[in-house]
Amino acid sequence: MTTSVSSPEMVGRQADLAWLEGLLDEARQSAPRTGVLGGEAGIGKTRLIAEFTRRLGDDVRVLAGQCVDLGEVAAPYAPVKSALRALVADVGADAVLDAVGPGRAAFVALLPELAGSGASVEASPAGTPIAGGPEATGRLHEAIAVLLETISRERTTVLIIEDLHWVDAATLALLRFLMRALTSSRVLIVLTYRSEDIGRGHPVRGFLTEIERDRWVDRRELSRLTRAQVRRLARVLLADEPGAAMVESVYGRSEGVPFFVEELIGIGRDCGDAAELPDTLRDLLLARYEGLSESTQSLLRLVSTGGVRVPHALLEDVFPGTPDELDRAARDAVVGGVLTVDGEQYAFRHALVREAILADLLPGERARFHAAYAEAYERVSAAGVRRLAAEISFHWLGAHNAAKAFPATVQAMREARASAAYATAAQLGERALSLWDVVPDPAAAARMDKIELMGRTTTYLRNAGESERALALVKAAIAECPDDNARLARLLRDQALVLASLGREGAIPLLREALARLASIPSPDFETSRLRASVMTALAGRLMIAGQVDEAIDIAEAAHALAIEFDSDRSASVAYNVASVSRLSRGEVEVGLAGLEEARRLAHGDGAALLRYWVNASDARYLVGDHRSAVEHAEQGLERARAQGLERSSGVILASNAVDPLHALGEWQRADELISRALALDPPGSFRVYLLRARIWARLWRGDPEGAADEFRRVRAVMTPIMAVEAQTRLGVGRLIAELALESGDLGDALDAVRILLDEPAHHHLGYVLPFLWTSARLVAAARRDPVGAEPAGLDGPALVDLERQIRERLAGVAIWPTFPVWAPFVEAELVAPGAPDAVDAWRTAVDAAAHPAALGYLDGYARLRLGEAALATGDRQLARTELRAARAAAETGGVGLVVRLVDQVATAAGLSVAAGAAADEASAPAEPPRSPAARTASGPPGVEGGAAPADPVLDDLTARERQVLGLIAEGLSNRQIGERLYISGKTASVHVSAILRKLGASSRTEAALRARAVR
Repeated sequence: MTTSVSSPEMVGRQADLAWLEGLLDEARQSAPRTGVLGGEAGIGKTRLIAEFTRRLGDDVRVLAGQCVDLGEVAAPYAPVKSALRALVADVGADAVLDAVGPGRAAFVALLPELAGSGASVEASPAGTPIAGGPEATGRLHEAIAVLLETISRERTTVLIIEDLHWVDAATLALLRFLMRALTSSRVLIVLTYRSEDIGRGHPVRGFLTEIERDRWVDRRELSRLTRAQVRRLARVLLADEPGAAMVESVYGRSEGVPFFVEELIGIGRDCGDAAELPDTLRDLLLARYEGLSESTQSLLRLVSTGGVRVPHALLEDVFPGTPDELDRAARDAVVGGVLTVDGEQYAFRHALVREAILADLLPGERARFHAAYAEAYERVSAAGVRRLAAEISFHWLGAHNAAKAFPATVQAMREARASAAYATAAQLGERALSLWDVVPDPAAAARMDKIELMGRTTTYLRNAGESERALALVKAAIAECPDDNARLARLLRDQALVLASLGREGAIPLLREALARLASIPSPDFETSRLRASVMTALAGRLMIAGQVDEAIDIAEAAHALAIEFDSDRSASVAYNVASVSRLSRGEVEVGLAGLEEARRLAHGDGAALLRYWVNASDARYLVGDHRSAVEHAEQGLERARAQGLERSSGVILASNAVDPLHALGEWQRADELISRALALDPPGSFRVYLLRARIWARLWRGDPEGAADEFRRVRAVMTPIMAVEAQTRLGVGRLIAELALESGDLGDALDAVRILLDEPAHHHLGYVLPFLWTSARLVAAARRDPVGAEPAGLDGPALVDLERQIRERLAGVAIWPTFPVWAPFVEAELVAPGAPDAVDAWRTAVDAAAHPAALGYLDGYARLRLGEAALATGDRQLARTELRAARAAAETGGVGLVVRLVDQVATAAGLSVAAGAAADEASAPAEPPRSPAARTASGPPGVEGGAAPADPVLDDLTARERQVLGLIAEGLSNRQIGERLYISGKTASVHVSAILRKLGASSRTEAALRARAVR
């Protein structure tokens, strides 16, 4: 056997190499990129990566890790730990911990060997670390992101993770985060995977589908070599021109897979006859192995059980022979081209060879080898060198020793939880549960009973985002739980939290039942009382979100008192927070705002409680109209999140609370950036809905109603479940639906959306109700302008009167809210009938209200637009021109494209020029004298009654709207264009056209147009 088994020259991969180098060039320019490299086994992924890294200069740092094949549940963060340990070895523990910043504690939890380093973990400004939950995962992810970002300032950094098809769930979640969070670094992430090993249901398949939508990710599949490339590779390997017969044979048998080409060429060269080449893939993979001595083959079988890479020290521990025998066998395997030496480790030249040898093991042999590795890992673990419980569990399972695998699995679960690897902890918890009934005394081995294990695993699943599995498991736990009120209450609370995370109904009844069970305990101990406070706080929070704020206040204040009694600051802060937001929601503004500040004081630096404060405090400031303060509170919360090492996880979600106030201030671009960044980090369901709603709303008002409607149709299914359980979401999304429907002219859909508001309990969520009342009033105005379209939508005369009555009643009920002086004039102006004498005065009042400090920036342009329309209706064209120009200027300056478009439509219909730079002579022309309604043009703006006095008696039968439509028919406009001009749908325009043709006795639009022109 030859030792020269790999080609010294890489063949057929120049374009792929240039692709990687191009990604690196972009990363060098602070444009972080991710390259995902796939392909079948043996196609040359590792060789390409090796060639890429070999060419790198000293200005690039390479961090590499390889996923470990430990079956269905791999050790958490294994490839990342490998890469980070190499970095620590390179620059030192102190330098790494300094670079990590506030996430030091989380980083040390991942690499506990750093706990004894000189850099003080306690010196971190993070404050008290969050003990668990998604925040712990966020802190670890942030710590690694900060580290990579920091070291990349010195040298461009390439993070390589190979064999993603074996990736553990925790690493996959971390990679998803890094790819989206490293927005201003010089980092290139390179991932490789074996394409045939990610079948349906494999987590990597979903991961690849998801990241393909990201513009900073580029995915590439390596192709097989062509016949010409196989010939060239053979020439390089043989150092001579290959014969045609060999090339054809090798090409046919290898099918262009480089690894197989190298093996076939090497074996054929040694055999001297292409006809002797192996007939099957298995024979080819085992050809070199079978040519080795029996002792070397025995070593290789042992190594194959240990994994793709096995440290020499570990192999010494499990090898049954002497060290000299091990060295001889290992040397033979290396010389024979089966193993390679990588530092202190032995690695198979290719994973396919390892898998072929592993498949050739006898059952007894396999179990014996696994047991040897498990015992060796236990000895290493006992020495406190590394956390190896996952490896121990895997090997004891391979040895079919459930009794020893079970405690190792439970310990591995604890270790995964300690490093915030909740997805892996959940998988291990489920594995432990599957072993529960086949091991003796499992409760003693696990140091917990089955119900507790089920409860913990439920929590891990929920924290990992696996809420459906969490729900199934907690239901099973409740079914198995004995009649223990305290334990059942805890499980019921957990089930409620899972339902809440899924955005489903049912959490409130479960929490009520949990509270009832706790109340039935005659002499509750300390832990039971703390659990009761927790359940009460959770129930109050769900009641608040559902809109049942009166009961929420009572329960939250009782929870606060209980938490104070049992000295639980975090619980007291959260409970008071809920009570304060609930009071604010029903109009107790000063009390609510003061209560939020008290909740902040009670938090005493607790991370989770403080983040909740910043979220609710910034939202409260926005709702009361203090937009600048709302942005400042959100930014202060972001600073706090940054200090806790949560800037790009919880911090970004918190910062997104600045989106609505930024919209109010007209800072659209800044809001867009926050939305995009927060959505990229895959926030929880309710936050995602909030961000999507804000983005669609901004798209509408910035002048892209069609795009906004299209996006809403795509995401409506995501919003609907959250609307069912959250009153704020119902009102926010309901208003969006109504505005989209109004813009498209669909009055029926708009009415359905307005009913969402009218069905909500009165006097709650006042900050959301007021702007929705304005939207509802706009529906009344639209129905009056378009009575033909209003009738089929259910807005005929009596219905319209009733809707106006309900709006006025609701408006009177929210007069205590601070933004009432802004919204009330707008509602009243919308409700004034089109063309009414007091319309101009009503819209003048609205213009004044738009100057209020609490007013949203886009309202000024909108109010002046409507004032201009009202002026046109009275014949005051000079005032109309002035206000429409002012409206357009304000809208253009503020980026309110929708108002610009509406102004242009109204001005065009009225024959006014209002764009910037309009002719000076028009601006200085004397005002036209007011004209009677009978003298107004038929194509006047929407909402303007009348038209040219008809000379044809038949035209007397037409309504004012129909005369407007007829004028536009005479201009040659289509139904769609008529709808756009008059703010109605194309379908409604078609109804008007049909009525006109029928009344005129015209056979076509052309004939109707001629009749209209004849009487002008």
